[in-house]
Amino acid sequence: MTFAPTASAAPGQPAGPSMSSAAAHAPLPEPSAPRLRRPSWRDPRLTVGVVIVALSVALGSWAVSSAGHTVPVYVASGALTAGEPVQADALRTVDVRLSTNLDRYLRADRPLPDGLVAVRTVLDGELVPRSALGDAAGSDLRSVAVPVGSGLSDRIRPGAVVDLWFVPAAPVAEGVARPEPRLLAGQVVVEQVDAPEGALVVAGSSTLHALVPADVLPAVLTALADAGTAGSGGGTLAVVPAAGTGA
Repeated sequence: MTFAPTASAAPGQPAGPSMSSAAAHAPLPEPSAPRLRRPSWRDPRLTVGVVIVALSVALGSWAVSSAGHTVPVYVASGALTAGEPVQADALRTVDVRLSTNLDRYLRADRPLPDGLVAVRTVLDGELVPRSALGDAAGSDLRSVAVPVGSGLSDRIRPGAVVDLWFVPAAPVAEGVARPEPRLLAGQVVVEQVDAPEGALVVAGSSTLHALVPADVLPAVLTALADAGTAGSGGGTLAVVPAAGTGA
């Protein structure tokens, strides 16, 4: 039986590595990175981003434009009372930011209608609502001058709501009961107060102009005639602020 000779290492040199050891120390292949593709206009993510940016710009522009948009409207330059004609000299113009309900107020960028009267009190500096205005031809209020012999309350001023009472004078004959006061007109609006200095808090001669409905006008005029002049003894008219009206 014969054996094949084996190669031996040269003298003074180590034996060479085996095939398996050489394979273990061979360099590994480097992984190749995936190549990025440029975004295309057909990419839905790009389209959504463009839409969001466009909407943001449009919304911001609308908000800035709306914040700076004003509308000229009329405000009362002094209190307007029911039955008072509403003319340009009783109004002034202000610019306000109103996004809705513009037609609820009297706009200054449109011609002022003729023949307007106030149908309720509009305070000084208040926006003039169209609901507070009416046609002078259709108004049934009449301005009546009511002389007042006693001091007026400081609550009685233009625009205040008052009741008009007639207080009969005490009878001259003894044993005759004094008639009860009677209401002439309730919830009437004070148009004007003519009072000398100090007459609001002390006794004095004052004249109150009240807007009286036409249906109670005869009773008021009759009471004024019965009262007569001061000292006639017929009676007096009393002006009482209406409760709960803020007069």
